[in-house]
Amino acid sequence: MRQQKILITGASGFIGGFLVDEALNRGYEVWAGVRSTSSREHLQDARIRFIDLNYKNEEALTRQLEEFARTEGGWDYVLHNAGLTKTLDNSLFYEVNAENTKRFLNALAAACPPKKFLLMSSLSSFGQGDESGFTPIRLTDPQRPNTEYGKSKLQAENYVRAQRAFPYVILRPTGVYGPGERDYFLEIQSVQSGFDFTVGRKPQQITFIYVKDLARVALDALEREEIINKEYFVADGDVHTDASFSRLIQELLQKKHVLHARIPLPFVYLGCLISEQIGKLLHKGMTLNSDKYKILKQRNWICDIHPLQEDLGFRAEYPLRKGLEESIAWYKQHKWLP
Repeated sequence: MRQQKILITGASGFIGGFLVDEALNRGYEVWAGVRSTSSREHLQDARIRFIDLNYKNEEALTRQLEEFARTEGGWDYVLHNAGLTKTLDNSLFYEVNAENTKRFLNALAAACPPKKFLLMSSLSSFGQGDESGFTPIRLTDPQRPNTEYGKSKLQAENYVRAQRAFPYVILRPTGVYGPGERDYFLEIQSVQSGFDFTVGRKPQQITFIYVKDLARVALDALEREEIINKEYFVADGDVHTDASFSRLIQELLQKKHVLHARIPLPFVYLGCLISEQIGKLLHKGMTLNSDKYKILKQRNWICDIHPLQEDLGFRAEYPLRKGLEESIAWYKQHKWLP
């Protein structure tokens, strides 16, 4: 039986590395889409093959894929995980997340259409949920993203839906955490230092997905022949508050004394603006910025995963406690935490 081939873009990133591992574990011939300037620190398996895709020029990208199809035969599946989550220039969200996706779709259609294409999108493509009754965000709700990041991901989704060259799946994970992730790590690090700051007077209702569960969902969605032109939210099924999340971290770190404080939203907004200005001076995208403020301000991150459970039989192998235990152990092993 011929070994199936899969292309995973954004393979050098946090989620990408786990997607590569999952595909290798399932016996795929794995091609990692990685820029020549990106680190391959977590892509050391000798079985991985690499390709640097020229997203900026559709004609050049088409020629590149045509040559690949002639020599390698194309891919059975394409998992498009490449994207931008923080930037100094908001226009880059649209260029990288949306327009690169459009050019990639067109080049694939012309040169080597896969059996199925998966776009890794985001819950942010739906925008603010119900913040009075806190009903879950549903697939039937209108998409009204309120961040530039979310708008760019919606635009990418629209490009995927508009094409007719191959079937697709769109996944919209909620907060993704796990070993090597850096944004949630900042909160873990803060609790370790004895301080925890939550945002706004009303608690956030938050949801999570462990990165290994997300990788498993992505490969399952590609492999199931009946999953065609479908879209799903991806979360572990539990709902937490920002306060319960930080106290769980405190418990797992066995930290007896932590100062827990809520910061009013105006102060958070000011902090995000200052962080953004520092980033401009350092020419570096910062975790806290004006776009991230809208995410921090949003109170309802609950999403309906019943379609995912019904179609794929999904059950999280990593509830939050188990996932955090493994993550914290990794951070300690790799000296991110004392």
